[in-house]
Amino acid sequence: MSLSMYQASIPVFIRMLSNLSAILDKAVAHAEAKKIDPSTFTKARLAPDMLPFTFQIQTASDTAKGCAARLAGIEAPSFADTESTFPELKERIAKTIAFLQSVKAEQIDGSEERDVTLKMRRGEIHFKGQAYLLTFALPNFYFHVTTAYALLRNNGVEIGKQDFLGGA
Repeated sequence: MSLSMYQASIPVFIRMLSNLSAILDKAVAHAEAKKIDPSTFTKARLAPDMLPFTFQIQTASDTAKGCAARLAGIEAPSFADTESTFPELKERIAKTIAFLQSVKAEQIDGSEERDVTLKMRRGEIHFKGQAYLLTFALPNFYFHVTTAYALLRNNGVEIGKQDFLGGA
């Protein structure tokens, strides 16, 4: 049995966003237990020229919903990118998951050859659906989820690989 475009995308995004939401819960609990201002985490960066933690969550969300919409040939919901607190970030993740759950396998399966065009600062990038999913969307999504995890871990939140991967 082959792996479908739907199986390679929507369940993956939902699982990792759910894991990310659970990691945010641990960050909130850590901040409360250690009497740390939560903005220490939401504004965190690994380097001065890096975008902050909130951007990592927003971009993971945008990548997942954008990928699903492009592969399904539908419009993605637009979020304002104004989240600055853990509750706001968790709400964004929940809205993203709800959108992903609304996308059906029939909408995505067969999108391997669908033309996908991304408008970037440096110009347009063109893909076929499968290449877009496997060489751009999934790596970009994992980059931002991993960076969010690393920012929290770097700031002392007690999370580990199992938190990133989620339950079996």
